Amino acid sequence: MKTISTKKNLQVLYEDNHIIIVNKRAGDIVQGDKTGDKPLSEVVKEYIADKYNKTGNVFLGVVHRLDRPTTGIIVFARTSKALPRLNKLFAEKKAKKTYWAIVNKMPPISQDTLTHWLRKNPKNNKSTAFAKEVAGSKEAILDYTVKKKLDRYVLLEIALHTGRHHQIRAQLSAIGCKIKGDLKYGFDRSNKDASIHLHARKLVFTHPVKKELLEIIAPLPNDPVWNACL
Repeated sequence: MKTISTKKNLQVLYEDNHIIIVNKRAGDIVQGDKTGDKPLSEVVKEYIADKYNKTGNVFLGVVHRLDRPTTGIIVFARTSKALPRLNKLFAEKKAKKTYWAIVNKMPPISQDTLTHWLRKNPKNNKSTAFAKEVAGSKEAILDYTVKKKLDRYVLLEIALHTGRHHQIRAQLSAIGCKIKGDLKYGFDRSNKDASIHLHARKLVFTHPVKKELLEIIAPLPNDPVWNACL
């Protein structure tokens, strides 16, 4: 069963007048799509309207996204002042993102920088990683570190240098490290809740209005494999 966020169970990690940061569940879509399912952005609007007794339209700006089966940190802008500043901050890679991924085996070395060229296929919504540039591809770079060896899996910590479509999923799969539950990129079975074990764990950035440095850490989903990582 997919778990989805509602205004009653929303996991708010940080909130002020200008921004709200939530811990996305695996069943949430950040913005509306062809499924017609209620997006997380609408859930957050309902939460704000309910909490602050707001009537009429609630302003909420979507700053970035996570794939539906992925969990972790999502930032929304609550004001029209904060939105363009946050957009600029993310576009200029001034928000430092750290991801955790649980994969099926040890990578070739315990710490490395991966560089591939990714090409997205819109028909199957999948990216293919190439060792060299090919037509229609974009350079993708990430750092990974082995954080913990589990009984049957390995926990990796990942820092992104670029933000490509399905980048972590495609690049790790290309080195033989399939993310648990990620059928699309070669793992052998799905997770019961349709999640994959990829979590946007930490985000460090300067508040767009207050100019304070924020460090946000998203609690892991509650399941035996994630629990073994702590």
